[in-house]
Amino acid sequence: MHNAFRPAWWLNSPHLQTIYPAFLRRISPPAGIRRERLDTADGDFLDIDWIDNDDRPLVILLHGLAGSSRSGYIQGLQHCLLAAGLASVALNFRGCSGEMNRMARCYHSGETEDIDFLYNTLRRRFPNRAMAAIGFSLGGNVLLKWLGEQGDKLELSAAVSVSVPLLLNECADKLDRGFSKFYRDYLLRELKQYMRIKLRHLQRIGQHEQAERILKLGDLSGIKSFWQYDDKVVAGLHGFKDAHDYYRRSSSRQFLKDIRVPTLVLQAKDDPFMTERVLPSSAELSDRVQLEVCAGGGHVGFVGGALFRPEYWVEERISEYLWKLLPPTGN
Repeated sequence: MHNAFRPAWWLNSPHLQTIYPAFLRRISPPAGIRRERLDTADGDFLDIDWIDNDDRPLVILLHGLAGSSRSGYIQGLQHCLLAAGLASVALNFRGCSGEMNRMARCYHSGETEDIDFLYNTLRRRFPNRAMAAIGFSLGGNVLLKWLGEQGDKLELSAAVSVSVPLLLNECADKLDRGFSKFYRDYLLRELKQYMRIKLRHLQRIGQHEQAERILKLGDLSGIKSFWQYDDKVVAGLHGFKDAHDYYRRSSSRQFLKDIRVPTLVLQAKDDPFMTERVLPSSAELSDRVQLEVCAGGGHVGFVGGALFRPEYWVEERISEYLWKLLPPTGN
């Protein structure tokens, strides 16, 4: 389906759509955020940030690469969901909450154990509560892969994924070309810093065996592409043969046909992180997946509105979609 979204005239390019909300949007955290730490079975932890709203339906939020629960698109959506009468809980992937985790393992586009752990934890606490899940970029890929893996085992009323790198190899190639290298270089700087902080943290807390796993990766300073980073770091830490194996097994497009939860996938044709080749055909979608493709919108952008009065359309579209499947009265 082609969506009628139109970018703001003053942000009428894919790069402005991407850069403005990522670097220039100013948003205050929603009132009443509460952090909780969940201990995982492997001796690590996950930090989650709650916006409670009694027993109203609960929406799980997943951020993108180098993001966190403090990312503007997460906090903006939490504001929007609260106004719609919905509760939310934002997952910080490992090492993204402001405190580094205890293990060498990180997070990546195919890592679905932690979202599965969070979902099952919440489902045990709230067996009758209506739930949905929303993921952005990397978090969207994780969400779609997990939905496909789980098939009809989930009790979710709805899901939404935004700006998803559906074919990871295509996205890695795209980020090596033209102005897209700006995003590649920014993200790689963030990831290298993440690994430096992780190594120092593991050494400081006496996790020498875990620190040694990172030291064995070697010098990361010369990495200049996602192919190199994913080949050395993601494959090295998470059991993939190489970047090709990681991309093949973790790209979410192959899982779309197995999704049984009503799911909306929002993509922009001009997304500078990918090309139109990542978009699936209708034959690749299950009958529960609705793909909406906008001509513009950039990467996690979709900003409309008047000059200096931006409107974040994706938040409105998500609320509209959830309203039909997840009414605020709940179960």
